[in-house]
Amino acid sequence: MGADLTLAGPRAGGDLPRAFFARPVLTVARELLGCVVRHRGDEGEVAVRLTEVEAYAGEQDPGSHAFRGRTPRTEVMFGEAGHAYVYFSYGMHWCANLVCGPAGEASAVLLRAGEVVDGRDLARSRRAAARTDVDLARGPARLAQALGLSRDQNEADVCAGGTLRVTAGSPVAEGAVRWGPRVGVAGEGAATPWRCWVDGDPTVSAYRPAQPRRRRSR
Repeated sequence: MGADLTLAGPRAGGDLPRAFFARPVLTVARELLGCVVRHRGDEGEVAVRLTEVEAYAGEQDPGSHAFRGRTPRTEVMFGEAGHAYVYFSYGMHWCANLVCGPAGEASAVLLRAGEVVDGRDLARSRRAAARTDVDLARGPARLAQALGLSRDQNEADVCAGGTLRVTAGSPVAEGAVRWGPRVGVAGEGAATPWRCWVDGDPTVSAYRPAQPRRRRSR
């Protein structure tokens, strides 16, 4: 799952260019580990170093929101790489993805977990239920909440130098990367090993397979 990092821009600190995201989804997912997502709002900035992500391959992937084609919700996924796809999950939480690959393919990487590296006090105020700092962004909904992401960031261009950016962090060694099934994906895409994470990192979320829905007794 290696990548040509000459396309990815600076190795540390600088914003990732669009060329980083305009590559195959598995390459982008792997190379996002160790990168830092930054969101600056009225209250200040929070930054999260990514330790866990999931890849989704659009209309070729039964686990993807875009599997059945374009909808108003998924339109951003079919557009230019380097934009955010932020959606409301189960009527309770926001989750954030980064669109990648060529326009029209609807590939995206779900940001599953990470370590808050800047703005920890602000993240704690948003995540008052977190028992420890390890739990601040441990899971996709918690990560989005810690960063202060919502519908307002849907379609944001992370390559335009705006309030939502992704910067190069510390590269993660190949030997520290693990791949496995995605969390909560049922059916044909359940076993696809497109979740990747930093082995042994305490901020990585717990794996939970999809649970079949039980029919209500009549």
